[in-house]
Amino acid sequence: MADKTQELFGHVKDAQYFHLPNLTEEGLIVQIPQPAEFAPWLPQPAEIVEPLGIEEPPAWLTEPWSLTKFMILEAVAAVLMIVIFVWLARKIASGERPRGILWNLFEAMVVFMRDEVARPAIGKKDADRFLPFIWTVFFFILFCNLLGMVPWAGSPTGAWGCTLTLAVIAFVTMIGAGIKKYGPIGFWTGQVPHMELPLVMALFIKPMVLLIEVGGMLIKHFVLSVRLLANMFAGHLVLAVILGFIAATADRNAALWTTVMFGSVFGAVALSLLELFVAFLQAYIFAFLSALFIGMAVHQH
Repeated sequence: MADKTQELFGHVKDAQYFHLPNLTEEGLIVQIPQPAEFAPWLPQPAEIVEPLGIEEPPAWLTEPWSLTKFMILEAVAAVLMIVIFVWLARKIASGERPRGILWNLFEAMVVFMRDEVARPAIGKKDADRFLPFIWTVFFFILFCNLLGMVPWAGSPTGAWGCTLTLAVIAFVTMIGAGIKKYGPIGFWTGQVPHMELPLVMALFIKPMVLLIEVGGMLIKHFVLSVRLLANMFAGHLVLAVILGFIAATADRNAALWTTVMFGSVFGAVALSLLELFVAFLQAYIFAFLSALFIGMAVHQH
């Protein structure tokens, strides 16, 4: 049972290979070429860290460069976005009336994110400057989530490295937007609400309020990354477990196996439909909260 559990976890975790269990009796493992093989001229992390004089650097700081399946899938999502939206931009620039399912679908999604997410959260005056970021975040997460629906591929948004990086980018964008509008001093002092306080109390309370506000910013973006991670990782894991019930009862009597098989397949189909909904929902939530945080930065207390 422990081996089966590890195998199920393996399908939702990042790895340096793609595991295709149904192609051969034992499953086909497709190894991903590593930089050391096709780009030996690249300096390795250990060579970069050594001149810094760190006596005992952590292991993750000295591990060789590696390509993983989630990196490949993120690159696929990026290429799909480039292909689709360069095509869509040319169609819109032509001035023609939208024709066909794909044109109407993607243009409707783009307009929805502009009119129902960016402009209400940031304000019509400032929203258009941040629309490329909001659109990019939404569609990148959406495409990564949908790639996770492909059998045995895995979802890059099920790895904290991906969701945390997205949250950090959203955080830096929010801070940059606020500093650009108010200046570095004006932005940080503006995080403290206006309070009529005696000087002695202000010297004590206002720095404390500023620390609380900054801590709140960090916590909100941390939660932003964890929410996306938890929803995508948990959904795929539950789906893998449900299908694993079929293999777990393979050596039992035929009646039990047949019952479990039909129940598992029905449950997997129902959960897959729910996962499809969650893929869109989580992309929307991340983009909406990112827009909301940017709106809070450019419209202070």
